[in-house]
Amino acid sequence: MTAVSIPAPRRRRKPARTLGLTGVYVAGATAAALFAAPLATVLLNSFKTPVEASASPPTYFPHAWSVANYGALATSPAGVAHSIGNSAFVALGAVALTVAVSLLAGYGLSRLRFRGSVILFTVVLAAAMVPFQVIVTPLFIVLQSVGLASSLFGLVLVITTFQLPFAVFVMRNAFDSIPTEIWEAAEMDGAGPLRSLWAMLPLLAPGLLTAGLFAFFSAWNDFFGALILLSDQSQFTLPVVLTSLVNGARGSVNWGLLQSGVVVSIAPCIVIFLVLQRQYVSGLMSGAVK
Repeated sequence: MTAVSIPAPRRRRKPARTLGLTGVYVAGATAAALFAAPLATVLLNSFKTPVEASASPPTYFPHAWSVANYGALATSPAGVAHSIGNSAFVALGAVALTVAVSLLAGYGLSRLRFRGSVILFTVVLAAAMVPFQVIVTPLFIVLQSVGLASSLFGLVLVITTFQLPFAVFVMRNAFDSIPTEIWEAAEMDGAGPLRSLWAMLPLLAPGLLTAGLFAFFSAWNDFFGALILLSDQSQFTLPVVLTSLVNGARGSVNWGLLQSGVVVSIAPCIVIFLVLQRQYVSGLMSGAVK
């Protein structure tokens, strides 16, 4: 006779575990709704007519959908399109410089151990605790002495300087997370320092993207630095230009125009983050296990 195998009964998930997972999902959904509500409100208000956008009490959904605010934003004499180009130049320049310098600094602090390297790394991290507002006057004097006052490139240098401590920290952890055996294998193949560094770039991609994203968000949304360090209106970035568009007659605020400008300002940040969020999280976790 052939023995008949009876499948083992499935273990039922414990009710306590199910309730725990349900609570986690509910809490996560609630937190997501709280964070998404202001963004949804801004987006809906940007499609209201100017009169409805300023109505009191406010309406949650537009009674008549309109793109008049975006049209006024595009045709404004302040030059919004030109300011977007200025913001893009500052953001991309800050990303390029931050990634390049932090890549080399992280490599040196992780692979080229030397006397005082730990102290140097500590000093770099300590620079992150210096507020920008404290040294804005010395920075302006330095930029003026080297001929970079009221210059987009000078603003790029300032933003890069304040982004480097975090970027160097991320890149040092990214280099530390690469096993030593991989570096030894590259050396056995005859690869020098630069060739080994080039070969490791795919493994360093999450860290590079994390450093680049932080630099992009900081430069794109920077208002105080651009307001203080730039004096030529043709070089104003988007956040500075938006402040000059919101005031209507007798000091009233044009809420529809303001919120359409906010949508234009945050859209690139949201799109870039959604596309690169997996690499961003991986870059933040680099070196955590080790």
